[in-house]
Amino acid sequence: MTARRFKRGSPERAVAYVRISTDAACASAARRGRGAPVPAQRDAHGSLERVDRARASWSHRVAAMGDATRPPKRLLPAVPIWILGSSLFGAQLAAALGLPYAFASHFAPGQMTQAIALYRREFRPSDELAEPRVMLGVNVVAAGTDEEARRLWTSLQQAFVNLRRGRPGPLPPPNDDFEREVSPLDRAGLEQALACSVVGSPETVRRGLDAFIARTRADELIVSSPIFDHAARVRSIELTAAARDELARAG
Repeated sequence: MTARRFKRGSPERAVAYVRISTDAACASAARRGRGAPVPAQRDAHGSLERVDRARASWSHRVAAMGDATRPPKRLLPAVPIWILGSSLFGAQLAAALGLPYAFASHFAPGQMTQAIALYRREFRPSDELAEPRVMLGVNVVAAGTDEEARRLWTSLQQAFVNLRRGRPGPLPPPNDDFEREVSPLDRAGLEQALACSVVGSPETVRRGLDAFIARTRADELIVSSPIFDHAARVRSIELTAAARDELARAG
């Protein structure tokens, strides 16, 4: 799934993140083993060591790719490490380690408010970071009109309903009859799981993102645009980037 990252107040173009096949190596470097988990406050020192190992593993593998990605070697020692979570434990760990914290609110928003409040309250400055830094996930589907955006949005809504019913699969095409077909129970589940979403015309998206950032005080956003048609997805990302630029100019 394509994700684009917003930096609040930055006029730069959105940065597209490409998933490189280092996940297993980094996870192995960061893993403690098969023992019982230890509370974040008591495990901070060991976690920092595992973070350093993960950083070294990632940097080494990116450098080994050579001409495939042409990584700027002078930046490799500063590969940023974020704690990404969807519960309070990740917030505790990020705060204890003094690392930036990202929350997967684009599909699991239930504890978002509690998690970012806990992270900011318990944050301990570190060599990595002097102040708390929060990145939040948000679904954005932008189109020329609100009506068209809502139509495109039915793809993700169908996918979540299918997942909840035990029928996971590829992202389906839009369904013009979805609103009439969805049950009250499924609708309630969608409203909860996809609460952090902005769907609509460029102006609707701009206002929605502005309100979301104002409410959460997020420093950065992970923008997910799950749209079935590739051209429509690209257009949505372009419109979202334009909205980001307008917000940056407005301060």
